[in-house]
Amino acid sequence: MSTNERHVPVMLRRCLDLLAPALAEPGATVVDCTLGLAGHAEALLTTFPAARLIGLDRDPAALEHARERLAPYGDRATLVHAVYDELPDVLDKLGTPRVQGVLFDLGVSSMQLDEAARGFAYAQDAPLDMRMDQTRGVSAAEVLNTYAPGELVRILRTYGEEKQARRIVEAVVRERAKEPFETSARLVEVIRDALPQAVKRTGGNPAKRTFQALRIEVNGELEAVERAIPAAVDALAVGGRIAVLAYHSLEDRLVKRVLAAGAANTAPAGLPVVPERYQPRLKLLTRGAELPTEDEIAENRRAAPARLRGAERVREVQP
Repeated sequence: MSTNERHVPVMLRRCLDLLAPALAEPGATVVDCTLGLAGHAEALLTTFPAARLIGLDRDPAALEHARERLAPYGDRATLVHAVYDELPDVLDKLGTPRVQGVLFDLGVSSMQLDEAARGFAYAQDAPLDMRMDQTRGVSAAEVLNTYAPGELVRILRTYGEEKQARRIVEAVVRERAKEPFETSARLVEVIRDALPQAVKRTGGNPAKRTFQALRIEVNGELEAVERAIPAAVDALAVGGRIAVLAYHSLEDRLVKRVLAAGAANTAPAGLPVVPERYQPRLKLLTRGAELPTEDEIAENRRAAPARLRGAERVREVQP
């Protein structure tokens, strides 16, 4: 089975529907901030033949694959090696200050999960790497072997929402003193041994939350999301639309906060008429977060935790 056949873009039809009104006009530009295997990007280029696409990814391997997949679209697709919070710099260099659509599909890509050597998946033994861009940054093994115990507890609690963080970290610190961590299988084993039986009987693989926390720390994901969503809203032309797929509550909360703030009026209380500069600059397109259908989850189990939010830019910000 090829990578393309294995890859099913999450909530694809709904993402296309949300962005459609902004991308129908000739000359429209859409940014796929998380290119991955280019499933969403290919659908955008096919569905909106008058649109041009800018694709970003921090993973050189993903970019190489996407370049091959999107080659038939020629110069309609411009692909850039960048993290999504670098969006303003990318648009500046391309001379494209405003765009009509922005799509984020946050989290880890199918390719990264499926390639055992990348160390993202707790179900396969592999080197503990977890860097989305293997050309820079510290690996998950370095985090485990060098961070102070208190810092590791904070990471597991904050990024993994792991209630047993202290117990897991105590076990990790004991084990790393004997021998540094190098592989995912050893970490999974240490986590299993550290947890009470009652905890191990619930909630799937007991290593899941720890792996999520390490991945977020290694890639600086939440900080990048915190910078990227406001930057994407700023880059939208009036009438432009943004769609964001998040996969855990921490990401979704950040997205919700930015979109809700943009959709609120900022006038001081008690004004009889709200001046233009206080009017909302966004209109929400989703009621809360939309979830994948049962059919979508049956087709692609990785869609199960997805939460989709969308908004439209309805006015310029007054200086």
